[in-house]
Amino acid sequence: MRSLFLTLLLGLVSSVAVADSFVVEDIRLEGLQRVSAGTVFERLPIAVGDSVDSSRLSEVSHRLFASGLFNDVKLYRDGNVLIFQLVELPTITTIDLDGNSAIPDDALLDSLKNAGLSEGMVFKRSTLDRIALELERQYVIQGRYDADINTEVTALPRNRVSLKIKIDEGNVASIAHINIVGNKAFSDEQLLKQLSLQESNFWSWYAGDNKYSREKLAADQETLRSWYYDRGYLRFNIESTQVALAPGKDGVYITISVSEGEVYHIRNINLAGNLKLDEEEFTKLYQIKSGDVFSRRKVVDSSESMIRRLGNDGYTFAKVDGNPKPDDEALEVDITFFVEPGRRTYVRSVNFSGNDNTEDEVLRREMVQMEGGWASTEKIESGKNRLNQLGFFKTVTVETPAVPGEDDLIDVNYNVEEQLNGSLNFNIGYAGGSGMILGASVSQNNFLGTGNRMSLSVQKNDTTQSYNFSYYNPYYTIDGVSRGYNLFYRETDYKSLSTVSDYQTNSKGGNVTFGYPISSRQRLSASVGYTNTKMFEGSTVPAEIIEFMDEQGDTFDEYSVGLNWRYNGLNKGMFPTAGMEQKLSVDIGVPGSDLTSYKLGYTANYYFPLADEWSFRIRTELGYGNGYGNLSRLPFFKNYRSGGLGSIRGYQSNSLGPKGLPEYTAVPVVETDSDGNVVYETDNLGLPEYDSSSPSIVYKTDADGAAVAVSNSNHYKPVYKTNDDGSVVTAPAYYETPAALGGNILVESSLELIFPLPFIEDQSSVRSLVFFDAGNTFTDYCYSPYDEDIPSLTSHPYCETGVNLNDIRMSTGVSLTWITAIGPLTFVYSIPLNDQRNDKTEGFEFSLGQVF
Repeated sequence: MRSLFLTLLLGLVSSVAVADSFVVEDIRLEGLQRVSAGTVFERLPIAVGDSVDSSRLSEVSHRLFASGLFNDVKLYRDGNVLIFQLVELPTITTIDLDGNSAIPDDALLDSLKNAGLSEGMVFKRSTLDRIALELERQYVIQGRYDADINTEVTALPRNRVSLKIKIDEGNVASIAHINIVGNKAFSDEQLLKQLSLQESNFWSWYAGDNKYSREKLAADQETLRSWYYDRGYLRFNIESTQVALAPGKDGVYITISVSEGEVYHIRNINLAGNLKLDEEEFTKLYQIKSGDVFSRRKVVDSSESMIRRLGNDGYTFAKVDGNPKPDDEALEVDITFFVEPGRRTYVRSVNFSGNDNTEDEVLRREMVQMEGGWASTEKIESGKNRLNQLGFFKTVTVETPAVPGEDDLIDVNYNVEEQLNGSLNFNIGYAGGSGMILGASVSQNNFLGTGNRMSLSVQKNDTTQSYNFSYYNPYYTIDGVSRGYNLFYRETDYKSLSTVSDYQTNSKGGNVTFGYPISSRQRLSASVGYTNTKMFEGSTVPAEIIEFMDEQGDTFDEYSVGLNWRYNGLNKGMFPTAGMEQKLSVDIGVPGSDLTSYKLGYTANYYFPLADEWSFRIRTELGYGNGYGNLSRLPFFKNYRSGGLGSIRGYQSNSLGPKGLPEYTAVPVVETDSDGNVVYETDNLGLPEYDSSSPSIVYKTDADGAAVAVSNSNHYKPVYKTNDDGSVVTAPAYYETPAALGGNILVESSLELIFPLPFIEDQSSVRSLVFFDAGNTFTDYCYSPYDEDIPSLTSHPYCETGVNLNDIRMSTGVSLTWITAIGPLTFVYSIPLNDQRNDKTEGFEFSLGQVF
């Protein structure tokens, strides 16, 4: 195209060169469509009345071509009128991208626009060719060496074009081999573990760590430098890095050549600058000491600790630089920390944004940093942590910009992203162990944006029908004293749940709770309450329940007081990843109640952050309860129970622990041989004797001494077991299988590895983990049966007193919880590790409405 321009230009010059110079009386423009006449005249170096010749006209042509607006320029003379015949460059109507996925459309279109190609702009072929090369270079940076870019230009009416850029992104080259040369102090294996890039391995399909990237390689080189600098190799250097492409462009070979140098030790540590604080305040923050191997990380950590310490005293913009001065002969290094505190900074205002539904006052009352006071880094960060602990927000960030025109004032700006804190639901759900759930509820952890919690619910499932109203105000007084109250009515019927002993209770009551903040992380609460309980026997009732109701009756009024201490050091209220939480509780049925008992509880959660979204959790829950006064044991309906979500996963809900003694009848038992087969009387030929009067069902005993039915459809004559006095031995034949009654001792623990789900950017509403659970409930009281029809039944076959480690149940599995618009949804797949006979296991469970 440029050669065509020059040809036309030479023709123009030759056509006007024959003419003598002349004075321009008028200038006429022809061929303009989009470009205005004013734009052309602004670029013309001549005007009416000027004298022009061929050289001057040549300059004018060059000027118009240089504007980048025209594809062709011709000049004519009509008398003293100068005529410009112009052909404009076409405009771009559409740009279509095809085949790209690694780089999104928006990013590519922005790059094209910055380079001069976008819809509505003038089209230049040279620009398009240059951009195609640049796109290929971008893909090479990503390790896509076989990427290919093709462009198509389609002419359209009215001097327009459409562009289509066809992209074959190719494949990211895999790393065939990484070789480190020159290392002596550390093995190849040690160094390669530090790199994010790895040779192809079994996990590469998931981690993608075998895909070459220039940026990742640069980051890995810095990782190697840090590795050596943190171990005293102050003169470490990467001599060269070579990347060789395999012939098929599908793999790369990386060679990193290093020079390790020698190990340096710390000789002296000095302070310099305007300290502002006592020198001792800084020296106790040192994470290094004289004689240690030099570590850049520890030097940086020491500097950051000093900056935070200065920040706590208002020196927000303080700088502390740890400068090493090596002695290459002695292989020692002197470190001087230069302290530049700057001016003490004060807070002009504390501002909040993003809290569209939450009142400012709810956030402001969590602040430790006050307006007008000097800025404290610790207090500002504490405010952020307290907002996170509310559980109202997905994320909380804080910025401390300087006030324009002031060098000692800052603003503290907190930005929050709100998350779902409540819902109005009419729902149908399911929870393992409870069956189908029908309910309606209004719940709000941040009621009308006030920070108060309110819940009104009606629910019904296979075992429970409940009505509940609760309200909690964490700032009942300005000093942070909280108040909450709860009213409830609940009907419980376990006849349809085979894992729990059969009984029914109707309970109603309420309580009022006041809490007092001991410190920023600790709170002490006290409650008083009343409960009325009416109890009904089920169709098949364990002996323990019959005994209890015979002794205590079936209607109970209880007046209770409770004390609760909580330490909350978690970094978030919902889905924490770091910190510790502990709870101690005491609940007592006070004298004057029909049932005087108490329960002690301890719960602890420890979260240890590992890397990025990975963390480790340890959960411990212990409990003990008993009766006092006229009550010798904890009422059975207050027993602890284990199993199910929130407890020992993999076992059905509430199914673990001591079991009740089921109703039974006494039956005679037969003799069995060494293989457990029934022994029958035989005739002279050794064959079983037939007797029409013999029962069609006979009983033998199992390991627990219970009678087990065996078919005797042929009516053979069984041989019965007899005592020394010749009487037939009897055993209990239970009407139902033993079901959990629970116990007054609880021991549970869980280990959880929390990991991010791949392909999900926002992990704030999702939690996935691998778990190991262990625990059970125990009792220090077992019912002692006595039945003159079964003299051998003197001890409970399904209950033993005390904590027996052999009865600890264990399980492992995976869990996923997702915060949805209708509440938390939890899926669990569990594998019981040591389930025993009579245990009820559960492989897959899910629950809607509670976070564990």
